[in-house]
Amino acid sequence: EGKLFATIMPLLKGVMPPTIVGHGKMKGTPPVPDDMMPEPRPEKELFLDLPGGYKIPQSGLGTCCRPSAYDDVLVERTILWYLLMGGRHIDTAQLYLNHEAIGKGIQEAIRRGVPREEIFVTTKLNPGHYGRNATLEIVPTFLKELGLDYVDLLLMHAPSRLPGLNWLPSECKKSGLDKSGCRQETYRALSELREQGLVRNIGVSNFPTRILKEIQSMENVAPIANNQINFNPWISDGWMDTVEYCQQNDITITGYFTLGGSLQHHEANTIEVLQNLATKHEKSVAQIMLRWAIQMGTVVIPGTGNPKHMRENLAIFEFELSEEDMQAIAALRTSEEVKKF
Repeated sequence: EGKLFATIMPLLKGVMPPTIVGHGKMKGTPPVPDDMMPEPRPEKELFLDLPGGYKIPQSGLGTCCRPSAYDDVLVERTILWYLLMGGRHIDTAQLYLNHEAIGKGIQEAIRRGVPREEIFVTTKLNPGHYGRNATLEIVPTFLKELGLDYVDLLLMHAPSRLPGLNWLPSECKKSGLDKSGCRQETYRALSELREQGLVRNIGVSNFPTRILKEIQSMENVAPIANNQINFNPWISDGWMDTVEYCQQNDITITGYFTLGGSLQHHEANTIEVLQNLATKHEKSVAQIMLRWAIQMGTVVIPGTGNPKHMRENLAIFEFELSEEDMQAIAALRTSEEVKKF
């Protein structure tokens, strides 16, 4: 499944994927200077509380979906650039097939002086490996690939496999478990891994309220620390309800596609309200949207391999939107201008 994903995503952008042509042949992220050393973290960096006294940085680096996220050479450079520029939160997944390259970037950053304890690594378990035994067996391989003793946050990537992939073998299918039973067995296994210290926090991704409640009904398991979902000013009412439910139940939200997604990003730049706010604060539309998201109490993980954009994304802690600004963005949900989204 991972190889299929890592092949299709670049092809959708008209780029030949490393799974076909090999790694190191794609243009993109420049080499990191040999003499570059760690810069300070953002001065006004913000965090959200997690169970057990841990904290998650509200701005991270996503490593999915752009073509360069699947080239090991560019991924390693990307991670090193980001950590040396003061970023500390890396978001990845089993499905992205870039654990090893991310691990190399992390190890080089540590060698140059970035403390491991400051780095927050999130990864995700693919539904194809759901089930108690499958989970307990596969997660240690994530640590080996990443070169880490533990991951800070491990998420179930989705409630279940995509319908078109249900024919593939799995532990849950072999055991005769339905989707609910499969999720619960998997979450219980993640709780065990947390007790063993291999994972510090566990959570879910793309889980609506109904399925969150299913996990919450389980006894003697770790609390849901995070739910990673699509989050931007024009998400559906159902997902906005999920955001509110999570925040009422001490479940942090990480939002992907905060800029509207790959197909909507350029359209977002044409919205007059966002353009005016960007002019007012002397920031880009992307920075306005990211700042809106963190002031909404969520974590953002914009993906980029461009050091210039990394620096801009880390600069969202340097300014603040007023209540009037926030209301103007909230009003976009019912605006005629964004109905095309």
